[in-house]
Amino acid sequence: MKRKAIGSFVGMAIVLGAVGLVLLTASVQAQDGPYKLGASMKLGGDGGWDYLNVDEGAHRLYIARGTGYMVVDLDTGKQVGEVTDINGAHGVAVVPGMNLGFGTSGRDNMAVAFDTKTLKVLGKVKTGEGPDAIIYDPASGHVMSMDHRGGTVTVIDPRTRTAVATIQIGGALEYAVADGKGHVYVNVEDKSELVDIDSKTNKILARWKLGTCKEPSGLAADWSKGHLFAGCGNKVMAVVEAKSGKLLANLPIGDGVDGTAFDEAGKVAVSANGQDGTMTFVGERKGKYEVIQTLVTKKGARTITYDPGTKQLLTVSADFGPAPAKTTENPRPRPSILPDTFVVITAGKK
Repeated sequence: MKRKAIGSFVGMAIVLGAVGLVLLTASVQAQDGPYKLGASMKLGGDGGWDYLNVDEGAHRLYIARGTGYMVVDLDTGKQVGEVTDINGAHGVAVVPGMNLGFGTSGRDNMAVAFDTKTLKVLGKVKTGEGPDAIIYDPASGHVMSMDHRGGTVTVIDPRTRTAVATIQIGGALEYAVADGKGHVYVNVEDKSELVDIDSKTNKILARWKLGTCKEPSGLAADWSKGHLFAGCGNKVMAVVEAKSGKLLANLPIGDGVDGTAFDEAGKVAVSANGQDGTMTFVGERKGKYEVIQTLVTKKGARTITYDPGTKQLLTVSADFGPAPAKTTENPRPRPSILPDTFVVITAGKK
């Protein structure tokens, strides 16, 4: 009996060791590549989060945190202030040369103007329903709010801090990017579309389907090639030619993407996959796009941005406790966020 038990234990140990080796090998393979995790910035604070936006001129990071925007000095990794009076924070757009920013306040359908030096609120602009992402368009000099529930783009003149146009698109609008030459591209989540807008006339130029991509959210671009990268809810990244809408590739990424960024130095597109807690790196080799690396980050890290100053990718997450019990009103409750665990995670070239 004893010998048999020992033999069974050894056999089990060998099997478990083999499984462990497989898992370790898979982990090593996932981490193997040109990118690695860098230093993290522990910020703490309560509540969830959404988009991250870098103010390149001031080298600051804006982080949406429900009722405000945390402002982080990227040189020190410390919080330097907060934009308050926000009801459902999502995204920030900074207007160059004006010490002016706009943050979306999703629950009260407003874009909140603030002074980027003092972080004081200067006023509010009415948007469409559920403003989400917001960007500055250099070609028109306007700020554009993607109104997720309303299916509209609200065009704001930052000089007067007033809405000057509303673009009717339809559907659930997600992230957008501007090429600086008069084109703004926006993902339509529920239609699996990419829409091209003329930002000087505020007219829709084209609508493109994204192949097997479903529920596109994050969007990034390589303007040197004129290629767009849409992170999709069914674990796909769609690569699209901005000029024609031609679908160049649909590539596998991790689960739970909400943000996509482009590393200008490394020439790779990166998705933040919150359900998996990974980043997927997509690059071009010999004229063909392919996945070049999967890097483990932290579960919940679903939004992402790129810091041109340090050439680092930035994502955020926290530690989680158990989810509350299911109810009729909330059949899929989110796990609780543990206090004082919120952190900025960086990744860059080895």
